[in-house]
Amino acid sequence: MVVTGGVSQPDGSSVIPVGASVRAVGDPTVAHRLGHATVTLRGPDGAPLAGREVIVEQTRHAFGFGNIGFDLIPLANGETTGAERERDELRARQWFELFNQVTLPFYWARFEPVRGAPDTQRLRTAAAWFVERGVPVKGHPLVWHTLAPPWLLDLPLDEVEATIRDRVRRDVSAFAGLIDLWDAINEVVIMPVFEKEDNAVTRLAAVRGRVAMVRLAFESAREANPSARLVLNDFDLSVDYEHLIEECLAAGIAIDALGLQTHMHQGYRGEEEIISTVDRFARYGLPIQMTETTLVSGELMPPHIVDLNDWQVDSWPSTPEGEQRQADEVVRHYRSLVAHPAVESITYWGLSDAGAWLNAPAGLVRADGTEKPSYRALHGLIRGEWWLAPTTVCTDGAGRFQVHGFAGEYQCRLDGSAATFTLPTGTAEIDVTL
Repeated sequence: MVVTGGVSQPDGSSVIPVGASVRAVGDPTVAHRLGHATVTLRGPDGAPLAGREVIVEQTRHAFGFGNIGFDLIPLANGETTGAERERDELRARQWFELFNQVTLPFYWARFEPVRGAPDTQRLRTAAAWFVERGVPVKGHPLVWHTLAPPWLLDLPLDEVEATIRDRVRRDVSAFAGLIDLWDAINEVVIMPVFEKEDNAVTRLAAVRGRVAMVRLAFESAREANPSARLVLNDFDLSVDYEHLIEECLAAGIAIDALGLQTHMHQGYRGEEEIISTVDRFARYGLPIQMTETTLVSGELMPPHIVDLNDWQVDSWPSTPEGEQRQADEVVRHYRSLVAHPAVESITYWGLSDAGAWLNAPAGLVRADGTEKPSYRALHGLIRGEWWLAPTTVCTDGAGRFQVHGFAGEYQCRLDGSAATFTLPTGTAEIDVTL
């Protein structure tokens, strides 16, 4: 945070003199993320509050800094006690100190292992728990060949298609208002040719084709919740994904955002490659969500592994050298992506090493709950360099002060009263009534 003309106070805050501005960031690479507002502070009677010292602070980023919330579902449902609850409460504190958007799991085989008995209430409770804490929720995924329920294999193809449609409509409808953002369909590029295991979704995709599968997912979800934002998500960032997007758009399918997965268990791909990839997909004019990001803090997976799931190890420890590398790479990765105007969110895939995908040391927190250097480094960006901490500002004779910072939600406090305002990107005039 940069405070222009500020005077330090004993409590660590700053008093800003009349006519000065509160600046939360001075990095020119993120200028498109910033807003500059002249805020007029008014009392309950509408009169400007001139010459008053007001505490101003940021409470939320508009940009989506996300993580999965799978491990917090038991806590949200009150299912843990004793040491397990203490562990979950620590994990929750670490989660909320850093992230503002959550992804919850809707893997069909686990969500509905027995046909007709979905885990709806438990996931609704978890979604509501996050929403009550000001965190929007994303559901992942509605249609995917992996973790398709085995009972689906017993059905003829026409019934498989009808059942998928019913599943999408049922769950999008049941969670509307709690979850209005979905990965509508996942990894379509490989879907019709997937050979690792037999599943009914791949069987259907092989007959209907990729575009028809995307249409099925998007149209069914749109019918259930017309206000939902629907994402096409994939790990295959080759030209095959570009061709799929082009075919879907030509077919009139309304895609709200494109999801790009970047699990980097074989090493950080570097700013140049990542941004070049984002540029390729940004040309469609759709927002980009970096949906699944990981960087490991231990030995790197060998480069000859094509399918990351083929790497099977009993132990994959985090190392001091790996942790320093991960911290450096996390900062570089986030800086480059936040600087790209097409990117609207980044979701890191897991807070802790405990239970991490492939047993990898990809978390920002070790399995014992202690924070890695990467956690503190990312915190230093999101809640430090890119954040306006509580600052005392003095309004001018017309009750005005200025704020320059990341777009998002802010709060004013004066004499026990508080009011919030939204700082948009660009320049704005904002009235706030206490």
